[in-house]
Amino acid sequence: MSRTLAEAAAEASTCVRCRLSERRTNVVYGVGNPHAELLFIGEGPGQHEDQQGEPFVGAAGQLLTRMLGGIGLRREDVYIANVVKCRPPGNRDPQSDEIEACTPWLIEQVSLIQPSLIVTLGNFATKFVLNTTTGITRLRGQVFPWHGRKVLPTFHPAAVLRSGGDGSRQFADLRDDFELVRRTLEELRSPPAPEPARAEEPPADAQLELF
Repeated sequence: MSRTLAEAAAEASTCVRCRLSERRTNVVYGVGNPHAELLFIGEGPGQHEDQQGEPFVGAAGQLLTRMLGGIGLRREDVYIANVVKCRPPGNRDPQSDEIEACTPWLIEQVSLIQPSLIVTLGNFATKFVLNTTTGITRLRGQVFPWHGRKVLPTFHPAAVLRSGGDGSRQFADLRDDFELVRRTLEELRSPPAPEPARAEEPPADAQLELF
């Protein structure tokens, strides 16, 4: 029998599988609804996240919360995680061995939560999840099949803030992508319409029976 998300988080809180454990303040495992239909995956914790032990709590997190509110969702309705659970020094990109050490935690999260839709935030998470070298600008605004569920890439909120925030083109794209999130969730919640029944045509040499 599989363990709960809380049990997995408890084990992750003492993880020393890679060098990132040496400088961390807290493991940032993830937060939200353990049975969420919508899972967000970012890159890794920043300074605020490392201090508080929760992902997306700074300015980027506030923007993410705003975007969720715009489609009628709260943070507690979804689950938010990162590719790596400890802050890389200076907020650098995680290195390959660090990602390899941390990947089992993310795989287990997806397995336990069983989301129907995953939103990858930014270039790094998108390339990692979709195993692609294509950049986020070309991939955003599309929905991809992925192991029986859907993946929707969009910009990282921090990148949107760096590009100018509300008045930027990236902000408009992010808002459009969240509208696509809303529509995709609605489609996933709706069972497919049954195909109309078709009367079988009798073989050419069959005799028509009248009743």
